Amino acid sequence: MKLIEAKQQFISSWGAFGTHWGINRTMAQIHALLLISPDPLTQDDMMEELNISRGNTNMNIRELINWGLVERVLLSGERKEYFTAEKDIWKVVKQIVKERKKRELEPMLQLLDKLEAVEGDKRDKHIKTFVDTVVSIKKLGKQADKTLDTMIKAEESWFVSSLMKMFK
Repeated sequence: MKLIEAKQQFISSWGAFGTHWGINRTMAQIHALLLISPDPLTQDDMMEELNISRGNTNMNIRELINWGLVERVLLSGERKEYFTAEKDIWKVVKQIVKERKKRELEPMLQLLDKLEAVEGDKRDKHIKTFVDTVVSIKKLGKQADKTLDTMIKAEESWFVSSLMKMFK
């Protein structure tokens, strides 16, 4: 497979995978392009390579910056903005986990705290079943939160070796 074909396949596949990580396909494709680019790219470079509009490119770059996956780069003597992505995949994974935790898990845990405080007689079977379910989900969510915090703080070698021990 030639490099151009491999790059296209990687960008396309990363775009599809991105939808499973909570980001849209175009955002993931821009991220993929920046991951495999040895030099920072302009919005025009991305628009041309991915055949997307300026507005779509701009909106998705801003969101990638918000996720902490892409940063602006200033090149001396250049008027255009350039962008680059973190190349260390372990850092990328940790950042995605951190953002998903902040955007999904933490709000869910806050909601469960409110729902657990439902009014009424706790001995009523409907209220008891509801509260027991909410508490059970919250317990699992808090354990997931602790596990993700450990992963975010961990070094790659420690995490991988710990993960391998689990599957032996």
